[in-house]
Amino acid sequence: MKTAVSIPDGLFRRAEALAHRLGKTRSQVYREALTEYVARREPDAVTVALDELVSEVGSDTDGWTTAASRRALERSEW
Repeated sequence: MKTAVSIPDGLFRRAEALAHRLGKTRSQVYREALTEYVARREPDAVTVALDELVSEVGSDTDGWTTAASRRALERSEW
């Protein structure tokens, strides 16, 4: 989708220089910046990403890992 936005001249020049330095188009730089901005402001984005990762990798642990985790928790103050 195409859209038009207004930004200060100085920011435009900085984005142009960044795009040139990275070998990307202006649209790519703006798209990546907006994607990152939105992702940082989605309150559950990290939880969703971690849940997806656990689903892919699995949550099985071996006995040693479970015991080591338990010992570490027992030594820490709550």
